[in-house]
Amino acid sequence: MDSVAVAVTGGMLHFELAVAVEVFASAGYEVVVCGPRGVRVGRFGVVPDRGLGAVLGARTVVVPGWADVDAAPGAELVGAVRAAHAAGARVVSLCTGAFVLAAAGLLDGRRATTHWAHTAALAARYPAVEVDPDVLYVDSGSVLTSAGKAAALDLCLHLVRGDLGPAAANAVARNLVVPPHRAGGQAQFVTTPVPAADDHPITALLPWVTANLDQPLTVDDLARRAAMSTRTLTRHFRAATGTTPLRWLLAQRVRRAQELLETTDTGVDAIAEAAGFGTATTLRRHFARAVGVPPDTYRHTFRS
Repeated sequence: MDSVAVAVTGGMLHFELAVAVEVFASAGYEVVVCGPRGVRVGRFGVVPDRGLGAVLGARTVVVPGWADVDAAPGAELVGAVRAAHAAGARVVSLCTGAFVLAAAGLLDGRRATTHWAHTAALAARYPAVEVDPDVLYVDSGSVLTSAGKAAALDLCLHLVRGDLGPAAANAVARNLVVPPHRAGGQAQFVTTPVPAADDHPITALLPWVTANLDQPLTVDDLARRAAMSTRTLTRHFRAATGTTPLRWLLAQRVRRAQELLETTDTGVDAIAEAAGFGTATTLRRHFARAVGVPPDTYRHTFRS
């Protein structure tokens, strides 16, 4: 059975460490936690099986999330990961573990991702990396990266599926009570921002919009409802949400479609009307562009 080395040092996140150990051990891999003695991961003390140098003997090296992305990862960890890749290991980062791979130079010239909250920092610090903020994970063959938390689980299951087949991945997913497969190109699910202040000029407008998504609303309609010009509305929208009224409206329509796909058996034509897209063709075009997968695929994944 293939071996998996989980490389840990102080300053890492315990969730991603636990995900890697749980998924790969459940699938029958030989899992070895490698790191210095007495290391603390998150709030917990961890006793590694071997030192960091042992990553050189593994086919797959997993780097869990790096807690403080403003701090440079330790030279010993970076060197061990770089050496393992040079020796032929497949190197995998979970969540902000991508900062470790980037520090090792393994992401230069490659497409990669990390938690959506830190993609801008990754791109700014390592300009040679092609950072994709809108996917769950990226498989570049010998180097793989995932977005945050649940996406780390998706990437681990993706590896099991590729190594051992769908039946093995599905068995692990059933034990964990999670979807067996989410495509890597699927978008990270980020809640659309809304104003925090109750007295913001558009605060009263947004609930009205979400209650009337089945109507053919336009930006002019929103401006009239808010009793302001479209230019003023756009200025307030950008200040409050970081986006334009049209993009915010489209995001709400997509989110309504997601909710209906997740929780009902309603047909795509009816969902298109309820979400304000009008036709199933229009829904499919906008949904695939925003989410990364067609509505039918999305429903199948979330209701498996």
